Amino acid sequence: MVDETTTTRYYDFVVEEGTGAPDGVEKTMLVVNGLYPGPTIEANTGDRIIVNVTNKMVNATAIHWHGLYQNGTNYYDGTAGITQCGIPPGESMVYNFTIDNGWVGSTWWHSHYGTQYVDGITGALVVHGKDEEVPSYDEDLVIQISDLYHGFSTDLLEYYFIPGGIDGTPGNEPVPDGGTINGVGQYGSHNTSFFNFTLETDKTYRLRLINPGTFVAMEFSVDNHTLMVIEADGTAVDPVEVSSVSVAVAQRYSVLLRTNQTAGAYWMRAALDQTAFTYDNPGCQTEIRGVMRYGVDDDAMPDIELLDNAPSLPSGAPGTLDTANLVPVGGGPAPEPTFSTYFTISMQYPEGGDYYSRYLAFINNTSWEPLNTTSSLFAHLGNSTSDGSADFSGSQLITTVNEIATVEMIIDNLDDGDHPFHLHGYKFWIMASGDGRYEGQSVNNTAPMDRDTVVIPAYSWMILRFVADNPGYWAFHCHIEWHMAAGLLFQFNVLPAQSQKFEIPQYMIDQCSRQ
Repeated sequence: MVDETTTTRYYDFVVEEGTGAPDGVEKTMLVVNGLYPGPTIEANTGDRIIVNVTNKMVNATAIHWHGLYQNGTNYYDGTAGITQCGIPPGESMVYNFTIDNGWVGSTWWHSHYGTQYVDGITGALVVHGKDEEVPSYDEDLVIQISDLYHGFSTDLLEYYFIPGGIDGTPGNEPVPDGGTINGVGQYGSHNTSFFNFTLETDKTYRLRLINPGTFVAMEFSVDNHTLMVIEADGTAVDPVEVSSVSVAVAQRYSVLLRTNQTAGAYWMRAALDQTAFTYDNPGCQTEIRGVMRYGVDDDAMPDIELLDNAPSLPSGAPGTLDTANLVPVGGGPAPEPTFSTYFTISMQYPEGGDYYSRYLAFINNTSWEPLNTTSSLFAHLGNSTSDGSADFSGSQLITTVNEIATVEMIIDNLDDGDHPFHLHGYKFWIMASGDGRYEGQSVNNTAPMDRDTVVIPAYSWMILRFVADNPGYWAFHCHIEWHMAAGLLFQFNVLPAQSQKFEIPQYMIDQCSRQ
């Protein structure tokens, strides 16, 4: 595909409710074209993507193209309440955008309306490019590793908000029931179905690891094999050899695997990060298995004795990926900041609330709620001023950047949980981080890693930096769905004088009145 000329690629997505059993337990799902995960979009950098989304559900929806810059097409970012209103039930919308030249790598698409993607509206998005600076390999394989809930997300969200909290502790997130590898998992006695690959011997495969999950990181490994990390969130990195990779929610990694061990079948493993669990879910399937085989028959299976007793790698083998070791290929210093912002992350009762109130998430003093019959962008376009001001409620925290600037975000996480934060429309440089609160510590600006999703650990601080040159309204939010639903999101309004000139299809604006 990488040798093809730039082209336009067309897709039709039909979003509807269905019934599925990814891990053998039947459940209500939301699916695209009847599939979970949904269709994979595969393209080259510079290609035009046209996706006609038809909504056959009873609620509105919106589709976000995670990690893509959408430069000049902020209104196709697919973030309900920010860049569009939802696509009403029974209606359609066409997303029409170009993958910015230079964006290459592994990403995904998903619903960005309420908690819908928890129920299945997700899929992979792979972008190839001739100039991607990664080692050569023979074939691409997409591996989506995700936690899984048997309940429906709206019911689970109400459970999350139950007065006093789940198990009597405010802020306890629903613990998953298990997980899947490319939509296939195991649970209890439902333990005979495994997603599997049959590969060729002595080949190098690029495994594109994507976590389209709801809550926890997933640690991926293949028995008896090491992995070579070569990409993170669309950024090529100097190769790092590891035994396993922990992929936080919304993050992506590419790893190279060489089929050079003894011919046979091997277990792939995706383990849920149980350190995030705050109460016991006795039936939770904490490790999901798949099969990778080569040099043997297509139905060969790994040794069942190894299922719960993973073999160890030889002495001296590498360990789990330490993200501090990631260095972007050809990386250099980030530009010096010209615009500084400070934010705190907290989970607490709203002012005046008590034990029987909803325990919400706050950035500074604001807990986000999505606008319903308009969006931040549309409200801005309806305002004649050029500074991006609009009549927003107290649930919208918006930082306006009027001119191109290098923005530095200083973030204090005052919460006892880790938060995988994602910035729409950009990648950011990870300048520094540490325990406790930020007290003026210096940054190491030699070759900071740049990506679009980063974990801000509990009770810690972090400094991020990006060049704000892409006009529009861009969300920065925690990608744990329960936390975003509780309000852990704010927005950058970048170059409002330019976004004022956007030519947004009128039907998108008209759909706001039919929510």
